[in-house]
Amino acid sequence: MTISTQIQGVVVAWQIYDITRDPLSLGMMGLAEALPFLAVALYAGHLADRLNRHRITVTSLTVLFGCSLAFLVFNLIPGFLHRHGAWPFYLVIFVSGLARSFAQPARQALGAELVERRLYANAVAWRSSTGQFAAVVGPAIGGLIYGFASPRVAYVADAFLMAAAAVWFSSIAYTPRTTEPGRRESMASSLSVGVRFVFAEPVLLSALALDMFSVLLGGAEALLPVFADQVLHVGPQGLGVLRAAPAVGAVVASVYLAHRPPFKRAGVTMLRAVGVFALCIMGFGLSRSVTLSVALLALSGVADNVSVLIRSTLLQSLTPEALLGRVSSVNSIFVGSSNEIGAFESGVAARLLGTVPSVVLGAAASLGVVLFIGWRVPRLRRLGRIDEVVPAEYQPALSA
Repeated sequence: MTISTQIQGVVVAWQIYDITRDPLSLGMMGLAEALPFLAVALYAGHLADRLNRHRITVTSLTVLFGCSLAFLVFNLIPGFLHRHGAWPFYLVIFVSGLARSFAQPARQALGAELVERRLYANAVAWRSSTGQFAAVVGPAIGGLIYGFASPRVAYVADAFLMAAAAVWFSSIAYTPRTTEPGRRESMASSLSVGVRFVFAEPVLLSALALDMFSVLLGGAEALLPVFADQVLHVGPQGLGVLRAAPAVGAVVASVYLAHRPPFKRAGVTMLRAVGVFALCIMGFGLSRSVTLSVALLALSGVADNVSVLIRSTLLQSLTPEALLGRVSSVNSIFVGSSNEIGAFESGVAARLLGTVPSVVLGAAASLGVVLFIGWRVPRLRRLGRIDEVVPAEYQPALSA
């Protein structure tokens, strides 16, 4: 699924920028996916805690397969892109945002359900390493196929891989859990309980906010087509390399982290990691060397993976199983959608300030957020080993 998504992301971004020649159009991609994602995220978390999480994920993957086919059809119809421009892409991206909104909390809760709690940190590290490996391969494949073959061939590969993901995920042996009797909640209470739980846990809330603002303000991924075309002059093949570089660093970090014990000072480590991420993005914005740019993006992937590991493990360790879907949906609102909202912000800032200033200033703002949260949330600074964190008690009053 990740390889398919990354191929699609490279090809769609390059095609939209090639049609419009406007960095704001790349930001509109993020907005088109974020709006439906945010609109149904809490309801998706509610369903993930009420229905079969495995079935929700397979259905979502099937919809994403249909989106891949739609992109392929756009490129098979002669003159379609010339006549209609970028809006059909935005429509399909909107649908994929809906599918991803339902898939994300269901998959995350299902993963936590299938793994023993004491193995969460190690499981997150291995899951991250396989996902990041796919995130390395996907952009490289997408850029190479686009550059040396055609977007049609790239979308064929995209659709084939997404179909394979749906088929293989459906083959996972899974027995749906039984819900506890006597704990009936209204729809309004069920939708809000994840939000209330997160805001009742200041360490978890600050960790989510830290990741959200670092991506929202300091992300440069949406503008990589502009850097590849106008700053570094490397074309679609180079765009694939730039998109893959952060994942290369993340793979190295995740494999290393999977073989080492949990951090003794997880809070300080997370703050430092997000700070390094911001500095790397700032350096990338100022760089005019392809080699240096790729290296900085790879280092940003290392730092980001450390942050993701700590946040994901903290979320699964603190959250009772009955709330995993709804709390995961809140996590999706904080972190998952921040990529898309950040893409829109990047596009608007690039239109107003220029591509390079928008990236540098955004990374500087992200660094400021790290310093502010580190100062204002001492409990996060004092956070020790996550595997020693005691899960919070689920209190019915929380959802009353």
